[in-house]
Amino acid sequence: QVQLVESGGGLVQAGGSLRLSCVASGRTLSSYTMGWFRQAPGKEREFVGRISRSGGSTYYSEFVKGRFTISRDNAKNTVYLQMNSLKSEDTAVYYCAASPLIGAPATYDYWGQGTQVTVSS
Repeated sequence: QVQLVESGGGLVQAGGSLRLSCVASGRTLSSYTMGWFRQAPGKEREFVGRISRSGGSTYYSEFVKGRFTISRDNAKNTVYLQMNSLKSEDTAVYYCAASPLIGAPATYDYWGQGTQVTVSS
């Protein structure tokens, strides 16, 4: 069992930056592919990006590519989502999730509670 807790959300102006953190407890984070997702009001949850167990590989959705960066520090059991050049359409609750599968997991087994990101225009 893995418990995930996100933090770092808040209110930021368009063009600004935020860094989200996701801290894991219960099991070592290095055993999991980690993903970031988001859900805006009235919309379905969407995939933002993922990072491999070692951190050597990342993948991003087109709408964040070049603006967002996912990294991880397995020694600290923490995954990060650095968000730059934020837009109003990035406003959402952001979730981290863990999968024991490698590559491109179709499902994630463990989820955090989410952290709100609001971008004002």
